[in-house]
Amino acid sequence: MNIEIRTAGPEDAIDACNILRRSILECCIDDHRNDVAILSAWLANKTPETVRCWFGSHANYSIVAVSSGVVSGVAIMTRQGKIVLCYVSPEARFGGTGKALLQALECRAKEWGVLQLQVNSTLTAKGFYAHNGFVEGAVARTAFGTDGILFSKRLAASYPQKAPCRCSLAQTD
Repeated sequence: MNIEIRTAGPEDAIDACNILRRSILECCIDDHRNDVAILSAWLANKTPETVRCWFGSHANYSIVAVSSGVVSGVAIMTRQGKIVLCYVSPEARFGGTGKALLQALECRAKEWGVLQLQVNSTLTAKGFYAHNGFVEGAVARTAFGTDGILFSKRLAASYPQKAPCRCSLAQTD
């Protein structure tokens, strides 16, 4: 499968929003347990307008994964190395899309000189982060009422960088 990772633009907001909402609704059942109050809180800011704002913020590195011309994943990381979100469409799960997004985030973090990534993972994504070299930390309650797991990953220092990462090039898996 050919997966292209590229910078997210305002034109990607609707597709990215749909991915976020579908992934939460369909894949994160262990987290929300179909609790209406939790789902309402979790999905409240998952609107195209909000996602467009996130993509436009210079404080964030926002990327999308594209497979066969269709946006199949979305990820956002702050300049401090905090992965704010990393979601793939239900159809793209276990196909390398999440890994490609994560590799692009790590690449950009290294370019910025960030030495450690952090993420507050859902229970659903716990195995994904552990499989990709993240170390599990404490359990932390999310703002929308679910348990999250704090993960971190130490990045190897890459100074001086000999060549820029190819974060925006197509990746195959």
